[in-house]
Amino acid sequence: QINAVFWGAMSPRQLIAQSSLGREDSSKSLLQQEDDGMFLESVVSEKALQEHLQHSAIGTMDDHLVEFSEELRAVAKALRRVADGKARAQEEAGEWKRKYELEKLRNLQLQRKEFHVQEEVAIDETHKRIEFSSHQPENEESTQNQNGNCCTKHGICSQEILRRQISQCDSVTGSNMCPHKASFSLAWGCNGENNRQHKHDVVSFESGNITTVARSRKQITLNWESPPQSVVILTKPNSNSVRVLCAEMIRWLAEQKKLTIFVEPRVKKDLLAENMDLSFLQSWEKDEEVLFLHTKVDLVITLGGDGTVLWASSLFKGPVPPVISFSLGSLGFMTPFQSDSYRDCLEMIMKGPVSITLRHRLQCHVLQDSANDEKLVEEPILVLNELTIDRGMSSFLTNLECYCDNSFVTCVQGDGLILSTTSGSTAYSLAAGGSMVHPQVPGILFTPICPHSLSFRPLILPEYVTIRVQVPFNSRGKAWASFDGKDRKELKPGDALICNMAPWPVPTACEVDSTHDFLRSVREGLHWNLRKTQSLDGPKDT
Repeated sequence: QINAVFWGAMSPRQLIAQSSLGREDSSKSLLQQEDDGMFLESVVSEKALQEHLQHSAIGTMDDHLVEFSEELRAVAKALRRVADGKARAQEEAGEWKRKYELEKLRNLQLQRKEFHVQEEVAIDETHKRIEFSSHQPENEESTQNQNGNCCTKHGICSQEILRRQISQCDSVTGSNMCPHKASFSLAWGCNGENNRQHKHDVVSFESGNITTVARSRKQITLNWESPPQSVVILTKPNSNSVRVLCAEMIRWLAEQKKLTIFVEPRVKKDLLAENMDLSFLQSWEKDEEVLFLHTKVDLVITLGGDGTVLWASSLFKGPVPPVISFSLGSLGFMTPFQSDSYRDCLEMIMKGPVSITLRHRLQCHVLQDSANDEKLVEEPILVLNELTIDRGMSSFLTNLECYCDNSFVTCVQGDGLILSTTSGSTAYSLAAGGSMVHPQVPGILFTPICPHSLSFRPLILPEYVTIRVQVPFNSRGKAWASFDGKDRKELKPGDALICNMAPWPVPTACEVDSTHDFLRSVREGLHWNLRKTQSLDGPKDT
Protein backbone atom coordinates (compact mmCIF):
# COMPACT_ATOMS: atom_id res chain seq x y z
CA GLN A 1 0.00 0.00 0.00
CA ILE A 2 2.72 2.37 0.87
CA ASN A 3 4.41 1.58 -2.45
CA ALA A 4 1.19 2.14 -4.32
CA VAL A 5 0.66 5.44 -2.61
CA PHE A 6 4.27 6.36 -3.39
CA TRP A 7 3.99 5.41 -7.02
CA GLY A 8 0.53 7.00 -7.35
CA ALA A 9 1.77 10.28 -6.00
CA MET A 10 4.49 10.49 -8.60
CA SER A 11 3.99 12.14 -11.95
CA PRO A 12 4.35 10.26 -15.23
CA ARG A 13 7.68 11.89 -15.97
CA GLN A 14 8.97 10.91 -12.56
CA LEU A 15 7.82 7.36 -13.13
CA ILE A 16 9.59 7.23 -16.49
CA ALA A 17 12.81 8.62 -14.96
CA GLN A 18 12.59 6.31 -12.03
CA SER A 19 12.10 3.33 -14.28
CA SER A 20 15.05 4.34 -16.37
CA LEU A 21 17.16 4.62 -13.25
CA GLY A 22 16.04 1.21 -12.17
CA ARG A 23 17.06 -0.29 -15.46
CA GLU A 24 20.47 1.38 -15.21
CA ASP A 25 20.93 0.08 -11.70
CA SER A 26 19.93 -3.38 -12.70
CA SER A 27 22.30 -3.32 -15.64
CA LYS A 28 25.09 -2.07 -13.43
CA SER A 29 24.42 -4.77 -10.92
CA LEU A 30 24.46 -7.35 -13.67
CA LEU A 31 27.75 -6.01 -15.00
CA GLN A 32 29.17 -5.97 -11.48
CA GLN A 33 28.09 -9.55 -10.98
CA GLU A 34 29.66 -10.51 -14.30
CA ASP A 35 32.91 -8.74 -13.36
CA ASP A 36 32.94 -10.39 -9.95
CA GLY A 37 32.37 -13.77 -11.55
CA MET A 38 35.16 -13.22 -14.03
CA PHE A 39 37.52 -12.10 -11.20
CA LEU A 40 36.66 -15.17 -9.16
CA GLU A 41 37.20 -17.37 -12.15
CA SER A 42 40.58 -15.69 -12.82
CA VAL A 43 41.62 -16.05 -9.19
CA VAL A 44 40.66 -19.72 -9.18
CA SER A 45 42.44 -20.32 -12.48
CA GLU A 46 45.65 -18.58 -11.19
CA LYS A 47 45.64 -20.67 -8.03
CA ALA A 48 45.08 -23.79 -10.04
CA LEU A 49 47.92 -22.74 -12.37
CA GLN A 50 50.27 -22.07 -9.45
CA GLU A 51 49.38 -25.37 -7.87
CA HIS A 52 49.93 -27.08 -11.19
CA LEU A 53 53.27 -25.37 -11.70
CA GLN A 54 54.32 -26.24 -8.18
CA HIS A 55 53.37 -29.85 -8.63
CA SER A 56 55.08 -30.02 -12.00
CA ALA A 57 58.26 -28.27 -10.67
CA ILE A 58 58.46 -30.62 -7.72
CA GLY A 59 58.06 -33.56 -10.02
CA THR A 60 60.77 -32.37 -12.42
CA MET A 61 63.19 -31.59 -9.53
CA ASP A 62 62.67 -35.04 -8.10
CA ASP A 63 63.31 -36.56 -11.50
CA HIS A 64 66.49 -34.50 -11.93
CA LEU A 65 67.72 -35.43 -8.46
CA VAL A 66 67.17 -39.09 -9.15
CA GLU A 67 68.99 -38.84 -12.47
CA PHE A 68 71.87 -36.82 -10.87
CA SER A 69 72.24 -39.31 -8.01
CA GLU A 70 72.36 -42.17 -10.49
CA GLU A 71 75.02 -40.35 -12.50
CA LEU A 72 77.01 -39.70 -9.31
CA ARG A 73 76.85 -43.39 -8.45
CA ALA A 74 78.08 -44.25 -11.92
CA VAL A 75 80.96 -41.72 -11.62
CA ALA A 76 81.87 -43.06 -8.16
CA LYS A 77 81.96 -46.60 -9.49
CA ALA A 78 84.16 -45.49 -12.38
CA LEU A 79 86.50 -43.65 -10.01
CA ARG A 80 86.72 -46.70 -7.78
CA ARG A 81 87.57 -48.85 -10.75
CA VAL A 82 90.25 -46.35 -11.84
CA ALA A 83 91.69 -46.16 -8.30
CA ASP A 84 91.74 -49.94 -7.99
CA GLY A 85 93.42 -50.24 -11.36
CA LYS A 86 96.00 -47.61 -10.42
CA ALA A 87 96.69 -49.30 -7.10
CA ARG A 88 97.13 -52.65 -8.82
CA ALA A 89 99.40 -51.03 -11.40
CA GLN A 90 101.49 -49.40 -8.64
CA GLU A 91 101.75 -52.66 -6.75
CA GLU A 92 102.75 -54.48 -9.92
CA ALA A 93 105.28 -51.78 -10.80
CA GLY A 94 106.65 -51.87 -7.25
CA GLU A 95 106.91 -55.64 -7.40
CA TRP A 96 108.77 -55.53 -10.71
CA LYS A 97 111.00 -52.77 -9.33
CA ARG A 98 111.81 -54.88 -6.28
CA LYS A 99 112.56 -57.85 -8.53
CA TYR A 100 114.88 -55.68 -10.59
CA GLU A 101 116.65 -54.40 -7.47
CA LEU A 102 117.00 -57.92 -6.11
CA GLU A 103 118.45 -59.11 -9.40
CA LYS A 104 120.85 -56.19 -9.45
CA LEU A 105 121.89 -56.89 -5.88
CA ARG A 106 122.42 -60.55 -6.71
CA ASN A 107 124.72 -59.53 -9.55
CA LEU A 108 126.64 -57.23 -7.23
CA GLN A 109 126.94 -59.99 -4.67
CA LEU A 110 128.19 -62.41 -7.30
CA GLN A 111 130.84 -59.90 -8.33
CA ARG A 112 131.84 -59.39 -4.72
CA LYS A 113 131.97 -63.15 -4.16
CA GLU A 114 134.24 -63.55 -7.17
CA PHE A 115 136.46 -60.82 -5.79
CA HIS A 116 136.55 -62.49 -2.34
CA VAL A 117 137.31 -65.85 -3.92
CA GLN A 118 140.26 -64.34 -5.76
CA GLU A 119 141.39 -62.66 -2.57
CA GLU A 120 141.12 -65.93 -0.61
CA VAL A 121 143.13 -67.71 -3.29
CA ALA A 122 145.81 -65.02 -3.03
CA ILE A 123 145.81 -65.31 0.77
CA ASP A 124 146.09 -69.12 0.59
CA GLU A 125 149.04 -68.78 -1.73
CA THR A 126 150.56 -66.30 0.69
CA HIS A 127 150.06 -68.75 3.59
CA LYS A 128 151.88 -71.41 1.63
CA ARG A 129 154.76 -69.04 0.89
CA ILE A 130 154.93 -68.00 4.55
CA GLU A 131 155.01 -71.64 5.65
CA PHE A 132 157.66 -72.37 3.04
CA SER A 133 159.72 -69.36 4.12
CA SER A 134 159.42 -70.40 7.78
CA HIS A 135 161.23 -73.67 6.95
CA GLN A 136 164.08 -71.84 5.21
CA PRO A 137 167.35 -71.02 7.02
CA GLU A 138 167.42 -67.94 9.22
CA ASN A 139 169.89 -66.13 6.97
CA GLU A 140 167.49 -66.34 4.02
CA GLU A 141 164.61 -65.09 6.15
CA SER A 142 166.67 -62.18 7.39
CA THR A 143 167.59 -61.23 3.83
CA GLN A 144 163.94 -61.29 2.82
CA ASN A 145 162.89 -59.08 5.73
CA GLN A 146 165.67 -56.52 5.58
CA ASN A 147 163.46 -54.10 3.66
CA GLY A 148 160.63 -54.39 6.20
CA ASN A 149 158.29 -56.43 4.00
CA CYS A 150 156.17 -59.05 5.67
CA CYS A 151 156.69 -61.86 3.20
CA THR A 152 157.97 -62.66 -0.26
CA LYS A 153 157.90 -60.46 -3.30
CA HIS A 154 154.66 -61.86 -4.67
CA GLY A 155 152.76 -62.24 -1.36
CA ILE A 156 150.11 -60.14 0.29
CA CYS A 157 152.66 -57.51 1.23
CA SER A 158 153.08 -56.61 -2.44
CA GLN A 159 149.30 -56.19 -2.78
CA GLU A 160 148.85 -58.23 -5.96
CA ILE A 161 145.11 -57.56 -6.05
CA LEU A 162 145.58 -53.81 -5.78
CA ARG A 163 148.22 -53.87 -8.48
CA ARG A 164 146.01 -55.88 -10.80
CA GLN A 165 143.20 -53.34 -10.37
CA ILE A 166 145.54 -50.43 -11.01
CA SER A 167 146.83 -52.04 -14.18
CA GLN A 168 143.28 -52.47 -15.41
CA CYS A 169 142.58 -48.82 -14.65
CA ASP A 170 145.69 -47.84 -16.56
CA SER A 171 144.56 -49.84 -19.57
CA VAL A 172 141.26 -47.98 -19.56
CA THR A 173 142.55 -44.48 -19.04
CA GLY A 174 145.53 -44.89 -21.32
CA SER A 175 149.16 -45.67 -20.69
CA ASN A 176 150.24 -42.09 -21.38
CA MET A 177 148.16 -40.69 -18.53
CA CYS A 178 150.61 -41.47 -15.71
CA PRO A 179 154.18 -41.70 -17.03
CA HIS A 180 155.58 -39.95 -13.92
CA LYS A 181 153.66 -41.81 -11.21
CA ALA A 182 155.81 -43.01 -8.32
CA SER A 183 155.60 -46.69 -7.42
CA PHE A 184 155.18 -47.97 -3.88
CA SER A 185 154.33 -51.14 -1.99
CA LEU A 186 152.08 -51.80 1.01
CA ALA A 187 153.25 -54.04 3.83
CA TRP A 188 151.40 -55.55 6.77
CA GLY A 189 153.41 -55.03 9.92
CA CYS A 190 153.20 -55.61 13.66
CA ASN A 191 154.62 -53.17 16.17
CA GLY A 192 157.47 -54.50 18.21
CA GLU A 193 158.50 -57.19 15.71
CA ASN A 194 161.54 -56.85 13.52
CA ASN A 195 160.30 -58.98 10.65
CA ARG A 196 157.02 -56.99 10.47
CA GLN A 197 155.24 -60.13 9.36
CA HIS A 198 151.47 -60.12 9.18
CA LYS A 199 149.75 -62.58 11.52
CA HIS A 200 146.39 -63.94 10.42
CA ASP A 201 143.71 -65.37 12.67
CA VAL A 202 144.85 -68.97 12.95
CA VAL A 203 142.18 -71.31 14.29
CA SER A 204 142.77 -74.88 15.39
CA PHE A 205 140.01 -77.48 15.51
CA GLU A 206 142.03 -80.46 16.74
CA SER A 207 139.97 -83.21 18.39
CA GLY A 208 136.78 -81.23 17.76
CA ASN A 209 137.93 -78.29 19.93
CA ILE A 210 138.02 -74.88 18.25
CA THR A 211 140.92 -72.81 19.55
CA THR A 212 142.40 -69.48 18.44
CA VAL A 213 146.12 -70.02 18.09
CA ALA A 214 147.11 -66.53 16.95
CA ARG A 215 145.18 -63.31 16.46
CA SER A 216 145.60 -60.76 13.71
CA ARG A 217 147.68 -57.71 14.54
CA LYS A 218 148.30 -55.55 11.56
CA GLN A 219 149.47 -52.05 10.71
CA ILE A 220 149.75 -51.06 7.06
CA THR A 221 152.96 -49.30 6.06
CA LEU A 222 153.77 -47.60 2.76
CA ASN A 223 157.25 -48.00 1.27
CA TRP A 224 158.28 -45.83 -1.69
CA GLU A 225 160.00 -47.74 -4.44
CA SER A 226 160.63 -44.47 -6.30
CA PRO A 227 160.40 -40.91 -4.93
CA PRO A 228 157.15 -38.97 -5.41
CA GLN A 229 157.06 -36.73 -8.44
CA SER A 230 153.84 -34.71 -8.08
CA VAL A 231 151.43 -33.54 -5.39
CA VAL A 232 148.06 -31.81 -5.25
CA ILE A 233 147.38 -29.29 -2.49
CA LEU A 234 143.78 -28.76 -1.35
CA THR A 235 143.07 -25.87 1.01
CA LYS A 236 140.37 -24.58 3.30
CA PRO A 237 138.64 -21.61 1.59
CA ASN A 238 138.41 -18.06 2.92
CA SER A 239 141.37 -18.32 5.31
CA ASN A 240 144.34 -15.92 5.16
CA SER A 241 146.58 -18.13 7.30
CA VAL A 242 145.91 -21.12 5.04
CA ARG A 243 146.66 -19.08 1.90
CA VAL A 244 149.97 -17.84 3.36
CA LEU A 245 151.01 -21.36 4.40
CA CYS A 246 149.99 -22.74 1.00
CA ALA A 247 152.20 -20.25 -0.86
CA GLU A 248 155.13 -20.99 1.45
CA MET A 249 154.72 -24.76 1.08
CA ILE A 250 154.48 -24.49 -2.73
CA ARG A 251 157.77 -22.60 -2.92
CA TRP A 252 159.52 -25.15 -0.67
CA LEU A 253 158.22 -28.16 -2.59
CA ALA A 254 159.12 -26.63 -5.94
CA GLU A 255 162.60 -25.43 -4.95
CA GLN A 256 163.74 -28.17 -2.58
CA LYS A 257 161.87 -31.26 -3.83
CA LYS A 258 161.44 -30.33 -7.50
CA LEU A 259 157.86 -31.61 -7.51
CA THR A 260 155.05 -30.93 -9.96
CA ILE A 261 152.34 -29.14 -7.98
CA PHE A 262 148.61 -29.14 -8.71
CA VAL A 263 146.16 -26.79 -7.00
CA GLU A 264 142.49 -25.99 -7.40
CA PRO A 265 141.53 -23.40 -10.04
CA ARG A 266 140.38 -20.84 -7.44
CA VAL A 267 143.63 -21.25 -5.47
CA LYS A 268 145.74 -20.81 -8.59
CA LYS A 269 143.84 -17.65 -9.50
CA ASP A 270 144.32 -16.13 -6.00
CA LEU A 271 148.02 -17.03 -5.82
CA LEU A 272 148.80 -15.67 -9.27
CA ALA A 273 147.01 -12.43 -8.39
CA GLU A 274 149.44 -12.00 -5.48
CA ASN A 275 152.64 -13.38 -7.03
CA MET A 276 153.24 -14.05 -10.72
CA ASP A 277 156.33 -16.13 -9.89
CA LEU A 278 154.01 -19.08 -9.19
CA SER A 279 153.08 -19.48 -12.84
CA PHE A 280 154.45 -23.05 -12.80
CA LEU A 281 151.38 -24.21 -10.86
CA GLN A 282 149.12 -26.65 -12.65
CA SER A 283 145.37 -27.07 -12.32
CA TRP A 284 142.35 -28.36 -14.19
CA GLU A 285 139.75 -26.51 -16.20
CA LYS A 286 136.96 -29.06 -16.62
CA ASP A 287 135.34 -31.33 -14.09
CA GLU A 288 136.06 -34.34 -16.30
CA GLU A 289 139.79 -33.82 -15.75
CA VAL A 290 139.38 -34.43 -12.02
CA LEU A 291 138.34 -38.02 -12.77
CA PHE A 292 141.91 -38.75 -13.92
CA LEU A 293 143.64 -36.73 -11.20
CA HIS A 294 144.69 -39.91 -9.36
CA THR A 295 146.74 -40.92 -12.40
CA LYS A 296 148.77 -37.70 -12.27
CA VAL A 297 149.60 -37.13 -8.58
CA ASP A 298 151.45 -39.23 -6.02
CA LEU A 299 150.37 -37.41 -2.86
CA VAL A 300 147.43 -35.33 -1.67
CA ILE A 301 148.14 -32.56 0.87
CA THR A 302 145.22 -30.95 2.71
CA LEU A 303 145.46 -27.69 4.65
CA GLY A 304 142.42 -27.33 6.89
CA GLY A 305 140.27 -29.55 9.07
CA ASP A 306 138.19 -32.67 8.63
CA GLY A 307 135.96 -30.82 6.17
CA THR A 308 138.92 -30.35 3.84
CA VAL A 309 139.66 -34.09 4.04
CA LEU A 310 136.01 -34.80 3.15
CA TRP A 311 136.31 -32.42 0.20
CA ALA A 312 139.46 -34.19 -0.96
CA SER A 313 137.68 -37.53 -0.74
CA SER A 314 134.77 -36.25 -2.83
CA LEU A 315 137.10 -35.21 -5.66
CA PHE A 316 138.32 -38.77 -6.22
CA LYS A 317 135.54 -41.02 -7.56
CA GLY A 318 137.90 -43.99 -7.71
CA PRO A 319 141.38 -44.72 -6.32
CA VAL A 320 142.82 -42.11 -3.93
CA PRO A 321 146.54 -41.33 -3.54
CA PRO A 322 147.97 -41.19 0.01
CA VAL A 323 146.63 -38.17 1.90
CA ILE A 324 148.72 -35.99 4.24
CA SER A 325 146.48 -33.78 6.41
CA PHE A 326 147.73 -30.72 8.29
CA SER A 327 145.56 -29.40 11.10
CA LEU A 328 144.34 -25.88 10.36
CA GLY A 329 140.67 -26.28 11.28
CA SER A 330 138.52 -26.20 14.39
CA LEU A 331 138.48 -29.94 15.16
CA GLY A 332 140.55 -32.58 13.44
CA PHE A 333 140.15 -36.34 13.84
CA MET A 334 141.77 -37.00 10.48
CA THR A 335 144.44 -34.26 10.58
CA PRO A 336 147.29 -35.57 12.77
CA PHE A 337 150.10 -33.32 11.49
CA GLN A 338 150.86 -29.80 12.75
CA SER A 339 151.33 -27.03 10.20
CA ASP A 340 154.29 -25.37 11.91
CA SER A 341 156.46 -28.46 11.32
CA TYR A 342 155.31 -29.27 7.78
CA ARG A 343 158.87 -29.53 6.40
CA ASP A 344 159.93 -32.28 8.80
CA CYS A 345 156.64 -34.12 8.27
CA LEU A 346 156.92 -34.04 4.48
CA GLU A 347 160.58 -35.06 4.63
CA MET A 348 159.70 -38.08 6.78
CA ILE A 349 156.74 -39.14 4.62
CA MET A 350 158.56 -38.77 1.30
CA LYS A 351 161.47 -40.75 2.64
CA GLY A 352 159.29 -43.53 4.07
CA PRO A 353 158.23 -45.95 5.29
CA VAL A 354 155.10 -44.37 6.75
CA SER A 355 152.14 -45.90 8.55
CA ILE A 356 148.79 -45.32 6.90
CA THR A 357 145.16 -45.80 7.86
CA LEU A 358 142.81 -47.17 5.21
CA ARG A 359 139.60 -45.22 5.79
CA HIS A 360 136.81 -47.11 4.07
CA ARG A 361 134.12 -45.31 2.10
CA LEU A 362 130.49 -46.13 1.35
CA GLN A 363 129.12 -46.07 -2.17
CA CYS A 364 125.45 -45.14 -2.48
CA HIS A 365 123.05 -45.65 -5.37
CA VAL A 366 119.78 -43.68 -5.47
CA LEU A 367 116.99 -45.58 -7.25
CA GLN A 368 114.01 -43.40 -8.10
CA ASP A 369 110.63 -45.02 -8.63
CA SER A 370 109.88 -42.72 -11.59
CA ALA A 371 113.38 -42.85 -13.05
CA ASN A 372 114.21 -44.14 -16.49
CA ASP A 373 117.07 -46.44 -17.41
CA GLU A 374 119.51 -43.57 -17.92
CA LYS A 375 119.16 -42.40 -14.33
CA LEU A 376 119.58 -45.90 -12.95
CA VAL A 377 123.13 -46.12 -14.29
CA GLU A 378 124.39 -42.94 -12.63
CA GLU A 379 127.77 -43.00 -10.95
CA PRO A 380 127.62 -43.97 -7.27
CA ILE A 381 128.06 -41.32 -4.60
CA LEU A 382 131.03 -42.00 -2.32
CA VAL A 383 130.96 -40.87 1.31
CA LEU A 384 133.78 -40.95 3.85
CA ASN A 385 131.79 -40.15 7.00
CA GLU A 386 128.11 -40.94 6.76
CA LEU A 387 124.94 -41.11 4.73
CA THR A 388 122.05 -39.37 6.48
CA ILE A 389 118.36 -39.87 5.69
CA ASP A 390 116.06 -37.46 7.53
CA ARG A 391 112.58 -36.00 7.23
CA GLY A 392 113.73 -32.55 6.10
CA MET A 393 111.08 -29.85 6.53
CA SER A 394 108.23 -32.33 6.83
CA SER A 395 106.20 -32.44 10.05
CA PHE A 396 105.70 -36.21 9.73
CA LEU A 397 108.04 -38.86 11.08
CA THR A 398 110.20 -40.64 8.57
CA ASN A 399 109.01 -44.08 7.54
CA LEU A 400 111.87 -46.14 6.15
CA GLU A 401 111.99 -49.84 5.32
CA CYS A 402 115.47 -51.28 5.83
CA TYR A 403 116.84 -54.47 4.26
CA CYS A 404 120.21 -56.16 4.75
CA ASP A 405 121.23 -58.52 1.94
CA ASN A 406 117.58 -58.76 0.82
CA SER A 407 116.44 -59.65 4.37
CA PHE A 408 114.03 -57.29 6.12
CA VAL A 409 115.66 -55.67 9.16
CA THR A 410 113.25 -53.10 10.56
CA CYS A 411 111.03 -50.12 9.81
CA VAL A 412 112.57 -46.86 11.02
CA GLN A 413 110.13 -44.31 12.40
CA GLY A 414 111.67 -41.17 13.82
CA ASP A 415 113.73 -38.23 12.64
CA GLY A 416 115.88 -40.34 10.36
CA LEU A 417 118.70 -42.86 9.97
CA ILE A 418 122.51 -42.67 9.75
CA LEU A 419 124.63 -45.18 7.82
CA SER A 420 128.18 -44.40 8.85
CA THR A 421 131.66 -45.67 8.25
CA THR A 422 133.97 -46.34 11.17
CA SER A 423 135.85 -43.14 10.29
CA GLY A 424 132.56 -41.26 10.69
CA SER A 425 131.74 -42.94 14.01
CA THR A 426 133.06 -39.90 15.88
CA ALA A 427 130.89 -37.46 13.87
CA TYR A 428 127.08 -37.33 13.46
CA SER A 429 126.65 -40.98 14.46
CA LEU A 430 128.29 -40.32 17.83
CA ALA A 431 125.98 -37.35 18.47
CA ALA A 432 122.97 -39.59 17.71
CA GLY A 433 124.06 -42.20 20.27
CA GLY A 434 126.31 -44.43 18.19
CA SER A 435 129.56 -45.97 19.37
CA MET A 436 133.09 -44.78 18.65
CA VAL A 437 134.84 -47.37 16.46
CA HIS A 438 138.47 -47.62 15.40
CA PRO A 439 138.75 -46.63 11.71
CA GLN A 440 140.61 -49.84 10.86
CA VAL A 441 137.64 -51.95 12.00
CA PRO A 442 135.67 -52.92 8.87
CA GLY A 443 131.99 -52.27 9.42
CA ILE A 444 128.90 -50.15 8.74
CA LEU A 445 127.22 -48.31 11.62
CA PHE A 446 123.40 -48.40 11.62
CA THR A 447 122.33 -45.51 13.89
CA PRO A 448 118.74 -44.15 14.20
CA ILE A 449 118.10 -40.44 14.76
CA CYS A 450 115.62 -39.83 17.62
CA PRO A 451 113.66 -43.06 17.02
CA HIS A 452 110.02 -43.36 18.05
CA SER A 453 110.94 -46.39 20.16
CA LEU A 454 113.04 -46.64 23.30
CA SER A 455 114.27 -50.12 22.35
CA PHE A 456 115.79 -49.00 19.03
CA ARG A 457 119.52 -49.29 19.73
CA PRO A 458 122.33 -48.69 17.19
CA LEU A 459 123.92 -51.60 15.31
CA ILE A 460 127.32 -52.31 13.80
CA LEU A 461 127.04 -54.48 10.68
CA PRO A 462 129.87 -56.25 8.85
CA GLU A 463 131.47 -54.43 5.95
CA TYR A 464 130.49 -56.97 3.28
CA VAL A 465 126.70 -56.52 3.55
CA THR A 466 124.49 -54.47 1.24
CA ILE A 467 121.89 -52.23 2.88
CA ARG A 468 118.77 -51.01 1.10
CA VAL A 469 116.62 -48.23 2.58
CA GLN A 470 113.28 -47.63 0.87
CA VAL A 471 110.49 -45.10 1.36
CA PRO A 472 107.26 -47.13 1.29
CA PHE A 473 104.42 -46.18 -1.05
CA ASN A 474 102.06 -45.50 1.87
CA SER A 475 104.45 -43.05 3.54
CA ARG A 476 102.78 -39.79 4.58
CA GLY A 477 105.88 -37.72 3.95
CA LYS A 478 109.04 -37.61 1.89
CA ALA A 479 112.62 -38.13 2.99
CA TRP A 480 115.88 -36.37 2.24
CA ALA A 481 119.31 -37.97 1.86
CA SER A 482 122.58 -36.11 2.38
CA PHE A 483 126.06 -37.43 1.67
CA ASP A 484 128.77 -36.23 4.06
CA GLY A 485 126.47 -33.31 4.89
CA LYS A 486 125.96 -32.06 1.32
CA ASP A 487 124.39 -32.93 -2.05
CA ARG A 488 120.92 -33.42 -0.58
CA LYS A 489 118.53 -35.51 -2.65
CA GLU A 490 114.77 -35.94 -2.24
CA LEU A 491 113.41 -39.45 -1.75
CA LYS A 492 109.74 -39.78 -2.69
CA PRO A 493 107.48 -42.73 -1.84
CA GLY A 494 108.76 -45.70 -3.79
CA ASP A 495 112.35 -44.43 -4.01
CA ALA A 496 115.17 -46.51 -2.56
CA LEU A 497 118.81 -46.07 -1.64
CA ILE A 498 121.33 -48.93 -1.84
CA CYS A 499 124.53 -48.67 0.17
CA ASN A 500 127.58 -50.93 0.44
CA MET A 501 131.31 -50.65 1.03
CA ALA A 502 133.28 -49.03 -1.77
CA PRO A 503 136.39 -50.81 -3.09
CA TRP A 504 138.46 -47.57 -2.96
CA PRO A 505 139.44 -46.47 0.56
CA VAL A 506 141.14 -43.20 1.49
CA PRO A 507 144.71 -43.89 2.70
CA THR A 508 145.68 -41.25 5.26
CA ALA A 509 149.19 -40.93 6.65
CA CYS A 510 149.65 -41.46 10.40
CA GLU A 511 151.92 -39.51 12.67
CA VAL A 512 152.71 -42.63 14.74
CA ASP A 513 150.24 -45.40 13.87
CA SER A 514 146.49 -45.73 13.38
CA THR A 515 145.66 -46.76 16.96
CA HIS A 516 147.82 -44.06 18.58
CA ASP A 517 146.37 -41.33 16.35
CA PHE A 518 142.80 -42.50 16.97
CA LEU A 519 143.08 -42.60 20.76
CA ARG A 520 144.85 -39.24 20.84
CA SER A 521 142.07 -37.68 18.75
CA VAL A 522 139.43 -39.10 21.08
CA ARG A 523 141.20 -37.82 24.18
CA GLU A 524 142.26 -34.42 22.89
CA GLY A 525 139.43 -33.72 20.46
CA LEU A 526 136.43 -35.00 22.40
CA HIS A 527 137.96 -34.83 25.89
CA TRP A 528 136.81 -38.41 26.32
CA ASN A 529 136.31 -39.42 29.98
CA LEU A 530 137.88 -36.19 31.18
CA ARG A 531 137.11 -35.69 34.84
CA LYS A 532 138.64 -34.11 37.88
CA THR A 533 141.03 -36.41 39.71
CA GLN A 534 139.89 -37.16 43.25
CA SER A 535 142.02 -38.01 46.24
CA LEU A 536 141.94 -41.66 47.30
CA ASP A 537 141.99 -40.82 51.03
CA GLY A 538 139.52 -37.97 50.98
CA PRO A 539 140.31 -34.27 51.43
CA LYS A 540 143.52 -33.25 53.07
CA ASP A 541 143.51 -32.05 56.66
CA THR A 542 143.77 -28.33 56.99
